[in-house]
Amino acid sequence: MNKLPKYKGFNMLGLFVPNMSYGFFEDDFKWMQEWGFNFARIPMNYKNWYVEGRPEIKEEVLEMIDKVVVWGQKYGIHICLNIHGAPGYCVNEKTKEGYNLWKDKEPLELFVLYWQTFAKRYKGISSKHLSFNLINVPRQYSKEEMTKEDFIRVMTYTIEKIREIDKERLIIIDGVDYGNEPVFELTSLGVAQACRAYIPFELTHYKAEWVEESNKFAEPSWPLVFKNGEIIDKDYLKNHHQKWARLFEYNVGVICGEGGAYNNTPHHVVLKWLSDVLDVLEDLGIGIALWNLRGPFGIIDSGRKDVEYEDFYGHKLDRKLLELLMKF
Repeated sequence: MNKLPKYKGFNMLGLFVPNMSYGFFEDDFKWMQEWGFNFARIPMNYKNWYVEGRPEIKEEVLEMIDKVVVWGQKYGIHICLNIHGAPGYCVNEKTKEGYNLWKDKEPLELFVLYWQTFAKRYKGISSKHLSFNLINVPRQYSKEEMTKEDFIRVMTYTIEKIREIDKERLIIIDGVDYGNEPVFELTSLGVAQACRAYIPFELTHYKAEWVEESNKFAEPSWPLVFKNGEIIDKDYLKNHHQKWARLFEYNVGVICGEGGAYNNTPHHVVLKWLSDVLDVLEDLGIGIALWNLRGPFGIIDSGRKDVEYEDFYGHKLDRKLLELLMKF
């Protein structure tokens, strides 16, 4: 049985884009509560608060995060802080030589300082309301960037440093291989783990501009049938997520920290696929945070060309996608 509650919600991107933070909106949390959601993951890029030669987080950014934590408690939304872009590592960027979170001391100490800052600032706020999701999905193990030993060492050290300040904080680590593989070697640390719902990638990232090979993907259907006859269907998803449910045997909680499909994937395909994803996660007792609330994977202002949007306080609401998520 999953140690974590059945969370369902969204990723909120107010501090996600480096050097372009646009902040957060209280209405988003109010609407989430009205719709029956209870979880918001906050992926952040450290470049929004980093100043050369000054290791501390800018106070105005901390005050922005304070508001999110307060709104979470006000509206019954669990807030999960995540460093998506860290010193020396971001899944969307190449690691610079000599500045690698997994290999080098300087970025690691900066990373730990940030988490200790959050730990001090929010100590005393219950883990029912707030959790720390340390780093967004590591890539595959590799000698050059990050070995299994590197990952275990960095996660263990960071967790120890947080617990020196706050022993009670709920901590979540992402699985490796882009969040597709759980890390059984870390089950003794008393932290939860997070998977992803981006399978099949050819469906979820169809014509995604930041994915180089996405223009070669055929227009997806669901189930997805490849030219070689391979089929990705609901049973495939069950088998994939079942390995995550094995963590329950070690008393480790699991959440799907991100999932969704980009706005170039046909809407009817997204609905069929996501319905199966949600069924699989429901059966396993694993919650999910859609990427994102507002934007091209989300339910508000997603920019899809094949949706009849509903006018919603000046925004475009994808009512069909919202209602599907509300059933979960």
